[in-house]
Parts: sequence; structure tokens; C-alpha cells
Amino acid sequence: MPTTPADPRELAQALGEAAGKGRTIALDGNSSKRLMAGPSLPADIAISTTALDRVLEYEPHDLTISVEAGLPWRDLTSLLAANRQMVPLDPPFAATATVGGVVAANCSGPRRRLYGTARDLIIGMRFATLEGKLVHSGGMVVKNVAGLDMAKLMIGSFGTLAAIAVVNFKLAPAPETEQSFLLPFRTLDEAVAARNQVLASAIQPVAIDLINPPAAQSFGSDAWLLAVRAAGNAAFVERYERELAHITSRLAVESGCPETLWSDLESFTPRFLEENAEGTVVRVSCTLKEIAAVMQAFEVPAVARAGSGVCYAFFARPNAAAAWVAGDFARRFKTVIEFSPQASKQSLELWPAPGGDFEIMRRVKNLFDPSNLLNRGRLYRRI
Repeated sequence: MPTTPADPRELAQALGEAAGKGRTIALDGNSSKRLMAGPSLPADIAISTTALDRVLEYEPHDLTISVEAGLPWRDLTSLLAANRQMVPLDPPFAATATVGGVVAANCSGPRRRLYGTARDLIIGMRFATLEGKLVHSGGMVVKNVAGLDMAKLMIGSFGTLAAIAVVNFKLAPAPETEQSFLLPFRTLDEAVAARNQVLASAIQPVAIDLINPPAAQSFGSDAWLLAVRAAGNAAFVERYERELAHITSRLAVESGCPETLWSDLESFTPRFLEENAEGTVVRVSCTLKEIAAVMQAFEVPAVARAGSGVCYAFFARPNAAAAWVAGDFARRFKTVIEFSPQASKQSLELWPAPGGDFEIMRRVKNLFDPSNLLNRGRLYRRI
């Protein structure tokens, strides 16, 4: 059974005591992303943040909130929705994830283009170190950036540096109204050309995703699909619908999309992994101009954040994903095997080319955890 500290100070104490005895530590939240990144190796001590589930401070008028890391993400979104506010990260596994897990894995979704990632929405943090200390970084004021760079090290670290205890977010007001459009195209070139026109417009979408034909089958189509999301006041959304119809010319704008369109896109990865016991997900980061080439290279279901340059490909078997990642084409881009079966993680090259800043990452790891005790290998088996 894991140790479940009741507050941030207990979390820091638990980490300090374990590290002081040289014990390896497995740090986790609700384990919703156990298939993500590197393996969850056996450890001497398991520590869970699930008992840290309080809302510490919420100022709706200031558009800020401070919550503990174990708060379920769905509880955070429900609380904010009551005041028509949001943290628009759209993470996968939102139904089961904790706030700390979303931040530690640096999860984001379709609205990334407009709102950014966790690094853009977090204004403060408290995290517990292996020295048993509780470090404060940033605050509850949007313009207060003192010490925030240290907190940003925790974002995407998969718990390999320290334990996130408290996260302070700046909030966004929910739009007055939204409208979604699902546009079918016969070819990839047509879809990308329409994407380019949409992004060149004076009014911008909240989200724009490109879906290849194998993935489009989940949405009842066999065409290339461009999913576009507009949000704002009623006049803006009406204008956007007119402009989008003009951009797509002969194609009818399907404004009667199912209400579940974006939740289905946000949860595409969890559904795929649930339906495929050996399912493996590859993430490719590229420029907007390169999206067409990357998407063309996939014969399996694939979804791209078409306004952000992040593509996801869904392989039914780990060996197929590994073969694609090892190919000459994949080497041109920042590529990782983002999700894979636990049994395959030790044999897969999860992060083939970490990049020139990897040595700095190793030095940071050594500063926080010189004995390599915390979440060993969770950062794509590199750290």
C-alpha cells in the first residue's frame, strides 16, 4: 500500500525520510497515465498524492485558483464551470487524472493553440524535495513570476525531480457560445490548404485538428477531416461560420456536429489504449508546414493539432510503432513513443533523440536527486 500524505508538509517529510535512508521511491497520483512515458519500476516505497485534494484558495474575480496536486481534474473543471471559468488544457484521461498528474506529464489538448500549455497557465507552485523541504515558487498574482522558472522544471518531469504539492493557475473565462465544424476533404492537400486559409484569417479558431481517414472512421467518415472550433460571443461565432463557409467554398459546413466531438478528440488516446491491449502511441512535433508530410507518412490512425504542430499516431502493436520511429523519416523530427504497454517499455527506444539540451536535463536531475531515487526511468527511460 502506498503512503498517502495528508498535506504538503507530510509529503515533504515522507520524501525526506525515504531519501535519508537511501530508499527508492515511486511517486504517483491516480496512475491514470501509467502507460505514458517510461516504465513504473519497482521501488522500496510508494507515495501517492491522492489525499492532497483540497482547494486552497479560489478568487473568481481575480481569475486565479490554488489547488493541491491530488485534486481530481474533473473536480477542478466542475468547480470552475459553475462560475463559467476554466483551465483550458483539455488533457487526455481527464476523467481519472489528478491536477498533479496533468502538470507532471505536461498534458494538453486541442485548445493548445489559443491557450498554450501548462507552462502558460501556471502562476505558482509548491513542491516537495528529497531533502524534505517544501519549496514555494511564484504566487497567486498573474504578473508575479518570482521563482516561477524553478516550478517550470516540474512541468513534464514525470515526478523525477520532486513531488508537486500545490498548483496555482490563472483562469480563463468560458466563452459565451461555441460552434464546431467538421469538414470532409477528399485529399490531404485539400485539407491542409483549407487549414492554411483558416489560420491566415483575421479571426482565429479556438482549436483546429486534422484527422486522417483511418482515424476518421471513429467519426463515421472515410475522408480527411478538419475539425474547427469557434468560441466567443454570438456575433463572433455567426461571423466565423460565414467566413468558414467562404473558405471551404464548395464544401458544406457541417455545423450540426455531435456535442461530443471535442471530448471524443480529447479522449482519443484513452479510448484507443482501452480497445487495444498492445496499443502504442507515437507523438511527433513538427512545424505547421511539416504537418502534411508527417500525416502522409502514417498508415495507421492519426490525429494532428493542426495549428500547433503536434501529431499523434496510433499503432496496434509496439513493434510497428518501433519500426516507424526507427525509420529515416521519423529521425527528422522530435519523436517519442508516448504510450506503450508496460511489458514493452524496457525494449522500446522511447525517446530516440533527446536533443542538445539533454545534458542540462541530466544535470538538473543530479541537483534534485543525485542518488537517482525518485521515479527512476519515468522520463522515457532516459532519466
